[in-house]
Amino acid sequence: MTQFLNIAPEVVAAIQERRPVVALESTIIAHGMAFPQNAETAFAVESIIREEGAVPATIAVRAGKLKVGLSQTEIETLARNGASITKLSTRDLPHAVAMGRDGATTVASTMRIAALAGIRIFATGGIGGVHRGAATSFDISADLGEMALSNVAVVTAGAKAILDLGLTIERLETLGVPVVGYGTDEFPAFYSRSSGLKCPMRVDRPEEMAALMQAKWEMGLRGGIVVANPIPADFEIPASEITPLIEKAVEEAQAEKIEGKDVTPFLLARLARATAGRSLAANIELVKNNASVAARIARAYWETV
Repeated sequence: MTQFLNIAPEVVAAIQERRPVVALESTIIAHGMAFPQNAETAFAVESIIREEGAVPATIAVRAGKLKVGLSQTEIETLARNGASITKLSTRDLPHAVAMGRDGATTVASTMRIAALAGIRIFATGGIGGVHRGAATSFDISADLGEMALSNVAVVTAGAKAILDLGLTIERLETLGVPVVGYGTDEFPAFYSRSSGLKCPMRVDRPEEMAALMQAKWEMGLRGGIVVANPIPADFEIPASEITPLIEKAVEEAQAEKIEGKDVTPFLLARLARATAGRSLAANIELVKNNASVAARIARAYWETV
């Protein structure tokens, strides 16, 4: 894989010395929010991971290389040029590599690259899942398929609230992916701590999560783990408030025939406007919280293996 991977020296050293590393995606920088909040958030998240005793590894594709660990300059370039940066899921990686292109990685492609590099923990905002109306559109995120393939634990504030959360959990069960509530019995709904849907299992400490990861992979059970970590209570937007706004945004997307990769950025922008920026603030805080939890789990994991 050396001809495809470009791993930053700091990340290489940490992996070789069996020190904790936390992977981070780049789509959240390029397409998840506007400049300068995207750059500020990316730097803050990396800082939080370092403060927790782990090494951050933001992942992207740069000049056809799978880059694991971006410099501050590379992160700022992604943040400033988001509109022109290609969004790359796993299926898009061969083309981007073969053509020598740049791109921002989604949850799915970040998982795949992290696994290739030997990184076992990944912090994101919210995973993709089964879209509303998937019974006719068949719109199901590649994130779920990747969960069945890559041995990476993903710390997330649930699936994005614009999705069909019940069907997303059902699909993960079909794929054999553990959905683990971190300090909660309920599956979080991104902006909201509660979705009304139960998590199939629960852990309360990093050490418990690390033991679950070790048991799964040492038994030869391939694939990822969803670590469902609720947004901090001080920053949540209750489901009763955000759900009607999501439904309205979905209707607007359908009316404007927004499809595929363009759906999520469209809906997030509509929600940010409808909530006067509260949804953006919530998004930033939940990502920071996930990074902190991921770093603590990464430390615990590498102490057990």
